[in-house]
Amino acid sequence: MQGTTRRILLVDDEPSLQKMLTHALEREGFQVQAVGDGEAALEAFNTFEPHLIILDIMLPKLDGTEVCRRIRAQSDVPILMLTAKDDEIDRVVGLELGADDYVTKPFAVRELVARVRAIMRRAQVPAGQRPDELNYDGLKINLPSRRVSVDGREVDLTYTEFELLVTLASNPGKVFSRSALLRRVWGDEFRDERTVDVHIRHLREKIERDPRNPEFIHTARGVGYVFR
Repeated sequence: MQGTTRRILLVDDEPSLQKMLTHALEREGFQVQAVGDGEAALEAFNTFEPHLIILDIMLPKLDGTEVCRRIRAQSDVPILMLTAKDDEIDRVVGLELGADDYVTKPFAVRELVARVRAIMRRAQVPAGQRPDELNYDGLKINLPSRRVSVDGREVDLTYTEFELLVTLASNPGKVFSRSALLRRVWGDEFRDERTVDVHIRHLREKIERDPRNPEFIHTARGVGYVFR
């Protein structure tokens, strides 16, 4: 990717919101490209090469869920979705498609900026702070390359799925509550804990030989999850 400035692709069809968020994010030092429909979002994704995408669900031409699906098919770039306040279905569908986080409208700009900064911080953890590779009974996690394989078969994880797996696998035997995982992986604990459950289910489908009888990520009933 070009340059060192972190690039954000903002996809929303409300000009006033575009302007407000662009100003707030640029003030934080990010480079922002804003577009107003799904087709423009896909084109900008390929030309702008963003480090993060802020993606509204309700868009002209292609809606946000379809844009998310197409981008996730080729990239693990973090995606932060904007959803309607009362539309739980949109939030769940977004997470199912591989979105990393969501913010519900209306929201405080400082909340969105905080979420963006948390995602960017996670992406910039120096490799020296963690061992380069974790190996567990056929599961191999290479941190510098962010590659994961099971029995020699490479599996594709989203940005957040990878961070969640590394958090658990770096601490085998330690039980993490859902709120602790929200703090460690998403940067705060003030959101629906089902966010964690959806990502854990996706992880199991990708790395477990039998997702219904997991070998690696176990449920600690009434508490959260543990890697064994």
